[in-house]
Amino acid sequence: MILPDTCILIHFMLVEATDLVKHLLVYPENMQRNMNLYGGVIFSQRVLLALVEKGLSREAAYKIVQTCAHEAWNKPGGDFHRLIKNHPDVKEQLTSEEIADCFEPQHHLRNLDEVYQRLGI
Repeated sequence: MILPDTCILIHFMLVEATDLVKHLLVYPENMQRNMNLYGGVIFSQRVLLALVEKGLSREAAYKIVQTCAHEAWNKPGGDFHRLIKNHPDVKEQLTSEEIADCFEPQHHLRNLDEVYQRLGI
């Protein structure tokens, strides 16, 4: 008895989720504002990984990123990108182009078409 009920529930959930995504309203201006709400700290992972790829130890990279992220997050008008760009240890490891690439939102959207295809949207 539980198997048919489970299948019905999963079908319902999939139909609802698909409908939600199909009728989703996206406001790019709000998304941009929200991404920078805490000074651009959302991009900290990419900066950390870029520093590690350049040979910095994970602990050293984490300390740099954490210090800059904490300052950007906790100060009004904090700017994580500016702090990273001006950090002397980061400048030794990454070029200005590599830093700019870490803050490129399109990186996170690169597989979006494939995700939509999987959902049949």
